[in-house]
Amino acid sequence: MDDFSILIGGKAGFGIDKSSLIIAHILNELGYRIYIYRDYPSLIRGGHTFSIIRASPVKIATHYNKVDFLLALNQDTLNFHKKRLKKDCLFIYDSEQVKIDVDSTCGIGLPIGKILKEENAPEVMRNTCIIAAFCKAIGIDLEILEKILKKEISREIDLNLRVARRGFQEGKELTKIEPLSQKKLPLLSGNQAMALGLIKGGLKTYIAYPMTPSSPILHFLADVAQDFNLKVIHPESEISVILMALGFSYMGEKVAVGTSGGGFCLMTEGLSFAGMSELPIVIILGQRPGPSTGLPTYSAQTDLHFALNAGQGEFPRFMVAPGDCEEAYFWSCMALNISWKYQIPSIILSDKTLGEGVFNFDIDLIPQIEEERPVLWDKKSPYKRYLITENGVSPLAFVPDKEAIIKVNSYEHDEFGITTEDPIVTKAMQDKRLRKEKYLSEELEGYKAVKSYGNKDSSVALLCWGSNKGVALEAAGNLGLKVIQPLVLSPFPVEQFQEALTGVKKIISVENNATGQLARLIKGFGFNVDAQILKYDGRPFSLDELEEEIKKWNRKI
Repeated sequence: MDDFSILIGGKAGFGIDKSSLIIAHILNELGYRIYIYRDYPSLIRGGHTFSIIRASPVKIATHYNKVDFLLALNQDTLNFHKKRLKKDCLFIYDSEQVKIDVDSTCGIGLPIGKILKEENAPEVMRNTCIIAAFCKAIGIDLEILEKILKKEISREIDLNLRVARRGFQEGKELTKIEPLSQKKLPLLSGNQAMALGLIKGGLKTYIAYPMTPSSPILHFLADVAQDFNLKVIHPESEISVILMALGFSYMGEKVAVGTSGGGFCLMTEGLSFAGMSELPIVIILGQRPGPSTGLPTYSAQTDLHFALNAGQGEFPRFMVAPGDCEEAYFWSCMALNISWKYQIPSIILSDKTLGEGVFNFDIDLIPQIEEERPVLWDKKSPYKRYLITENGVSPLAFVPDKEAIIKVNSYEHDEFGITTEDPIVTKAMQDKRLRKEKYLSEELEGYKAVKSYGNKDSSVALLCWGSNKGVALEAAGNLGLKVIQPLVLSPFPVEQFQEALTGVKKIISVENNATGQLARLIKGFGFNVDAQILKYDGRPFSLDELEEEIKKWNRKI
């Protein structure tokens, strides 16, 4: 068994997420490449939550619907996931909570409540017990389990180890997962990768009001703030977030904010302020199903056009949609660099699938990138905050510079930042701001703003963006198709996209929305898709699901 999946499920609030990470780290220790799909309701406690941990010899970024192992901590886990179980699925379950009708050779029932009572352990350690039984079932040494538990659990480790040993003893070996002879790679979520990319780009301040699925960025950066000399701030609202961030930008501090669609709505006036005042800022927009509150703990790709067109008036913006951890790291750093180089807002489009998914992170796959410094005032002439230049970028000065009067103005203004309604100046300043996009587009030609994968000779290409990269790549590899992935969405890299289409006669777009938002975007540049595979129930495509849909459409076109 070289590619396999484990589903662990139970009540929300009972540590299913942490349990999946522990299982992932155990399998990572054996040299496997890992992907975790997380599914949970918007409840602190109660409701059903589960994770699917997939292990493979090769790097992966998607999950299968069908699973090889089921770890059931309650009856709901079995009842809700019967259709996911392979015929030879192995069951490990709490025999006091789950009634299961399977051959005894295919399952292990543990009296978890009895074990916890005997060890005087709390209910949350039910997970430790079942993980230990799982390790026994697949032939993993107790020493490896204990090593990972000591790394991943910070509280009551001795008690957890006792419970783990009991679970291990109560279990039995059902199969043998052999270790692989390849180097371990660290496990990161997409949110963690974006946070580290921002730090690489020189981030000094991060400001956010918690909003799933971007909240983990706030929590992660708060945890490492002292290590990287960061200010991490949680204000009272998203309006406060964006305005406070613009204040830090005015002071010369590289700043980023994180939110989701509802919070971004509140930030749009501040976004327009940034466009007019030419204040650099990075916004991480974690998409989720909407409108309004929608499904707050699930995933979607529904805010593409919203982000492209948010704000009143016309101003340039950089927008990117990374598809995996490596891209999340690289383009977050790039977004901060671009924002400060061109003094424009940058938007990073994410979603729950990318942000809260867990992947192996390979730093060797990332191109070299360093923090860029903005153009600063040379102090040879009177300071003009909005000096008209060929590329539209004005030299910066920051308070408290005693030699400069530094104005920031949301009203139309002249080069000094003084309010004006003069039509000639108005046009000149608008032209100045919009010229930045031309020079940014030229710079982006030096980067892979559009990527292509798979069978280069295929006349059929899957078109994907953001978190669908992983599932599209693997499906295309299995079916002999090409994949085209635009990363930069504004300014759209038309020439690179055209080049990626060389030899392609049919395009199938794959999106997690109901209206084909990327397909609509490229249509504005003269490109049309031949078929659309759309999923908008809040869940990402699984590999087996997408392959089946592609086969249907491929027959039609």
